[in-house]
Amino acid sequence: MVTRRTIRSLALAGVLAALAGVAYALRWRQNPSPCPYSQRVWIDLPRPLISRSRLCEVLEPRPGERILELGAGTGYYTGTVAAAVRPAGMVHAVDVQRPMVADLRARLRERGDDNVAPVHGDGRALPYPDDSFDAAYLVLVLGEIPDEERALAELERVLKPGGRLVVGESLPDPHFVTRETLRERAEQQGFRFETDVGTRGSYFARMSVPPSTNGN
Repeated sequence: MVTRRTIRSLALAGVLAALAGVAYALRWRQNPSPCPYSQRVWIDLPRPLISRSRLCEVLEPRPGERILELGAGTGYYTGTVAAAVRPAGMVHAVDVQRPMVADLRARLRERGDDNVAPVHGDGRALPYPDDSFDAAYLVLVLGEIPDEERALAELERVLKPGGRLVVGESLPDPHFVTRETLRERAEQQGFRFETDVGTRGSYFARMSVPPSTNGN
């Protein structure tokens, strides 16, 4: 028999758990960091509002292109983009966590994907020379980087003139970046905003590096 005391105790436990969850989310938001490898199950869940197909619609990857993925994790989007740039294109999948890079490398080996290069690297200091890529993308990643402006500056640096950048964001990610904030910060780093699709709480936005004016 369930007593009133039991019901009150369960209700209190639920409230305390909810408050603990809110506190954890606030602490995580105030201290940007990537999803730990031990919690990778969450980044493998379906993402219907920021799907693989919608990413490709906005990014428009083309055969033969060299594309950078920042914060690849376990490769939720990687294989789809890699397939779009075959046969001669390449995706460089960068992640700051070595276990994520190792996990992705193992998955790629199992699938036989040979046009993806898993790379350990920090978005604030990308290990590539200027003008290295035709396009780049990062999904649910920008807000996890402690210095978003520096990461956007690095992406602008490694993209070729005219290169495309797609950023995906979705709630309830505690590091969610609004479209308005993204546009302001990206334009400060030299990007030109082009378009966005989705809702205020779940979207892809595309920007580009202005074409070179020096005739090169």
